[in-house]
Amino acid sequence: MELMIWVLAACAVGYLIKLSGYLIPARWLDRPAVTRLAAATTIGLLASLVVVNTFADGQSLSFDARALALGAAVVALLLRAPFIVVVIAGTVAAAVGRLIGMA
Repeated sequence: MELMIWVLAACAVGYLIKLSGYLIPARWLDRPAVTRLAAATTIGLLASLVVVNTFADGQSLSFDARALALGAAVVALLLRAPFIVVVIAGTVAAAVGRLIGMA
């Protein structure tokens, strides 16, 4: 029962945060500083998600085929390859890494 209370409280907080977005005047959101902050936050969150999913293994650091895949994707991006080529390069690098024994 206690867990259900926490879940309902989290739902209520999430709903109130979303609702507050409709209550904020549009002129506040049109400021250049808010736009820059929103863009920087999005980039920072995406970068941290990539790093955590690539190098984390529970509570420890891990260098495995995922790191190889990220490196291949970065190289493809630096070469200005199309997105599908970046994805394929990362996939092939991860497959080769696992084939040679990287976990």
